[in-house]
Amino acid sequence: MKLTLISHTLCPYVQRAAIVLAEKGVAFERRDVDLADKPDWFKAVSPLGKTPVLLAGDDAIFESAVICEYLDDTLLPRLHPGDALQRARHRAWMEFGSSVLNTIGAFYNASDAAALQSRREELAGKFAQLEAVLPVQGPYFSGEAFSIVDAVFGPVFRYFDVFEALGECGFFEATPKVLAWRAALAQRPSVRQAVRDDYAAELTRFLQRRGSELSRRMDGITATA
Repeated sequence: MKLTLISHTLCPYVQRAAIVLAEKGVAFERRDVDLADKPDWFKAVSPLGKTPVLLAGDDAIFESAVICEYLDDTLLPRLHPGDALQRARHRAWMEFGSSVLNTIGAFYNASDAAALQSRREELAGKFAQLEAVLPVQGPYFSGEAFSIVDAVFGPVFRYFDVFEALGECGFFEATPKVLAWRAALAQRPSVRQAVRDDYAAELTRFLQRRGSELSRRMDGITATA
């Protein structure tokens, strides 16, 4: 069956699906769409008008968590734990990963310095929650085995490569296990290959156009460079 991943360059939810597809070792085509000018064929297969969408033959599957679950149900190797309770736990932390992405969006869209600092503290609190549940011996969320939770957090941590390049550092000072997990995911081939080579530059341009506190700080960096 031909698999086509309908994607958008910067979408972290697309990255999740691309990572799971790569971990399954299955061939797939990736097709980017412009969400500012959605073609009719995309509207027909994406009821919510969002990416990712997975075309499995003639059938369209939307929502990243659903796509990941479908791939894990139909393709080996399995990335979810075999135990039902552990699977439920992993699914809960996948949802937590989505909440972290929401906070990241609030961070880079913060309108002023106070809001930016508040979102920074919120992110630090979320990473502290992760620190409390990560195993002592990694490298991944549940130890040696790579899971869909790891596929969820690879795109989360990728944002901070760009934030740190812009001088926004210190997010992981109190969470050494999270920092080690981030480093391990950054080296995973499926995670590295989930974005194009120009991802960092594209994200930087996206952030600069937000009209936010972070955008203004970026303008300041440019002006003094």
